Amino acid sequence: MQVELKISADCREPKAVIYAPRMTAEIAALMKRLSEDQPRMIAAFEEDTVTMLAFEEIYHVYASEGKVYAETKDKTYVLRLRLYELEERLGSPFVRISNSEIINLNRVRNFDLSFAGTICVSLTNGTVTYVSRRYVKKIRQQLGL
Repeated sequence: MQVELKISADCREPKAVIYAPRMTAEIAALMKRLSEDQPRMIAAFEEDTVTMLAFEEIYHVYASEGKVYAETKDKTYVLRLRLYELEERLGSPFVRISNSEIINLNRVRNFDLSFAGTICVSLTNGTVTYVSRRYVKKIRQQLGL
């Protein structure tokens, strides 16, 4: 995808125009992201405290024992959204790797492809997780492997 920026003193507010031969999922996602006015933050709970957590701080989000958690460098928070809602809200660079987990691709240290039929993911905070067999093909395509 080509990206072009034009700076003009006559421009009163930013405007994005997309030229494409046809509508694709990538373009739809880009349009949605550009038109969002929502801050890229989410309410995270730790006991009786609510913290506004920036998406960039999140390493991965996972479901366990009926609750959804967000892990950052130092802490794990409880979220009050379901995984499918978070998947929609987080968008890129987050990607679903199993029915119960979403990872931040910007927080991945490496992918170990030596396991037969699955991928081992090491995050920069030391967490190790696995891409489920069901999501391996999707992840390989997304990463260009």
